[in-house]
Amino acid sequence: MSGRQKLLLVAVTVLLVAGFVIAIGAGRADRGDPADAGALGWLGRLGGSTALDPATVRADCDRTGDVLTFVGGCVLRVADPGALRTLVLRSAAAFTVAAPAPGDADLTVRDDVTPADGDEAVAKIAVDRATEVGLGCPGGVSCTVTIATS
Repeated sequence: MSGRQKLLLVAVTVLLVAGFVIAIGAGRADRGDPADAGALGWLGRLGGSTALDPATVRADCDRTGDVLTFVGGCVLRVADPGALRTLVLRSAAAFTVAAPAPGDADLTVRDDVTPADGDEAVAKIAVDRATEVGLGCPGGVSCTVTIATS
């Protein structure tokens, strides 16, 4: 191995180690904010909107436009979007959501969605095929959930 090749190998190794140390040191101990996707979110937005069209969603509860109203629970039936899309649900109050994981995974994901400080509760569900998404209201009270585009 020539002297130049050794120097290049050492330089690449130093850059890799420095990048690793910076990545580990710059990490945060908390779970982070999914709304703050940084550069990755910016790159995703370059590809266009990935939000699911609300018109492709049917519901077995009362629906006025894109606003769903129900007591206890509601099942949403999402038409096949043809590609990976995001179903965005928003509410002023807490609600629960259960949906199958995208891809071939045999897994149902459940979450209790609660409003952030002074904001609304937001659930973002990945959908890549025709599927059913279950919604629920904690305590059996009335819920109002909006199918949003962002």
